[in-house]
Amino acid sequence: MNPRRSWPSSQPAVPLDCPDGAMVKETKFFRKQADKAERMARSASDEQIAGSFLNMARGYRAQAEVLKTEKKAKKKRRQA
Repeated sequence: MNPRRSWPSSQPAVPLDCPDGAMVKETKFFRKQADKAERMARSASDEQIAGSFLNMARGYRAQAEVLKTEKKAKKKRRQA
């Protein structure tokens, strides 16, 4: 079994169901992950590891921005 699963494009890349049954907004999830990665970078004593965490944080923020842009475009199309 491959531990890295490739998600079909029709499904979200992150689990949206929380244990308590609430739904998590994807953009909020990615921003929280970015915040966690930045905190890890600040606490890392190794410069290379800190850089990896900062790159990860940038990636999460980029994903959140893409989702936000797509959501705005979709909303705009619905209004038109």
